[in-house]
Amino acid sequence: MLQWLQKFEKKRTLPVQPEQVNKDLLASLMIMAWFVEAKDPYTGGHLWRVSRYANLLCRAGGLPEADIARITLGGFLHDLGKVAIPDSILNKRGKLDENEFAIIKTHPEAGGRLLAGHPLRHIVAAAVELHHERPDGGGYPYGLNASMIPIDAAIIGICDAFDAMTSLRSYRSPMPVEKALNIMREECGKQFNQFWCEQFLALAEQNLLNDIMGHSDNGIPLHTCPLCGPTVLQQRDNKPGDLLACSVCYSEMELCTEHGYLTVKPTGNKASAAQLQPKADNLLIKQLIEESIGHIPLEQVIQFSSHKNQ
Repeated sequence: MLQWLQKFEKKRTLPVQPEQVNKDLLASLMIMAWFVEAKDPYTGGHLWRVSRYANLLCRAGGLPEADIARITLGGFLHDLGKVAIPDSILNKRGKLDENEFAIIKTHPEAGGRLLAGHPLRHIVAAAVELHHERPDGGGYPYGLNASMIPIDAAIIGICDAFDAMTSLRSYRSPMPVEKALNIMREECGKQFNQFWCEQFLALAEQNLLNDIMGHSDNGIPLHTCPLCGPTVLQQRDNKPGDLLACSVCYSEMELCTEHGYLTVKPTGNKASAAQLQPKADNLLIKQLIEESIGHIPLEQVIQFSSHKNQ
């Protein structure tokens, strides 16, 4: 006991670097966002995909590294406010009624309230609160027009919409990619910022989105439950033989390799309570933070929050 106390006291008195404190604060936000996503068994990997699409789009548009880092992180955190939305609405299989849609539309402001008082709030506030604003003024929650929407929100709004259209949802199957792109072409300059939408469409035409679509992490494909259909998430440290679980039908799944690809197969058992508990993918979150700010001090990202419109 004495040795443990001495070890604890030694750890407690070690100097803490401001950069590490900020990274830890950022990681705490990202873990919270990951658990919000875990509430919805149909949108697994959405935060990672939006973040990666945003990173690609920032680079295509020639933004400085500090802006790229900030917007990449904002892409992962943009749906933070969905923690305030009831599961019965998030996971509804049919079309939302007017009142339910009104509740869904509160999530950007709810995210802003969650961020209130957080030391790193201003890094991601635009991404969280404004990603559903539209250049034509028809967005929410504030009905901003094109000149009032920050770059962060314009970019993440495009990436969020594309992933929503092309991924599995409780109320529909994924939309064909070309159909989604046609919708984006039609809405260019109306729902979507024209410059950034054109850049995104160019990335699609070059097939540069393919390694992100249908994945929940680099090289990790999305799995769906063969018994009832929702997403079964594989984390970065999972390997063939590990047991996963479907959070809808509670079936136990084994991660297998088939024809050179990873897939999941039901074991015939019900998942245990421990298997059904959501577990943050800390390795993914750590790498995303390190990749985003690996060559830039986080303080520079904080100071470089210019939010200029293209």
